[in-house]
Amino acid sequence: MTSFPDGGEYGDVFARMRQLQESVAEAEAAANARPVEGSAAGGLVRVRASGEFSFDAVSIDPSVVDPADTSLLEDLVLAAVRDATSQLSRVRSEALGGVLQSALGELLGGDDLGGLFDESGDDESGDDESPGS
Repeated sequence: MTSFPDGGEYGDVFARMRQLQESVAEAEAAANARPVEGSAAGGLVRVRASGEFSFDAVSIDPSVVDPADTSLLEDLVLAAVRDATSQLSRVRSEALGGVLQSALGELLGGDDLGGLFDESGDDESGDDESPGS
């Protein structure tokens, strides 16, 4: 079997990649199976969605229905949908981030990937300098 300059085998890499694919598929299935509920106005408007971003139900408390002001109700439903979408994104990110971090760390020969998957490491300032430069 052909090997890398460091002595590792290509077959080992392919086996790890297959294992990564299986782990990602399992994490996606777990995220898809987890329903969330977005809400607005303190829960007076609720939207239920599955992990596959399929919106299953809307619940609206009659107290927020004012026929003279439908724009308020529209805004509340939209806010609940956005809340559900945000929760779904977070669930997927948590499920897949751990799997990918672990697998990539193993493939790259270490557990520390420099905060690659840390959500708190999001740098929106445009500062692309790496640590130590």
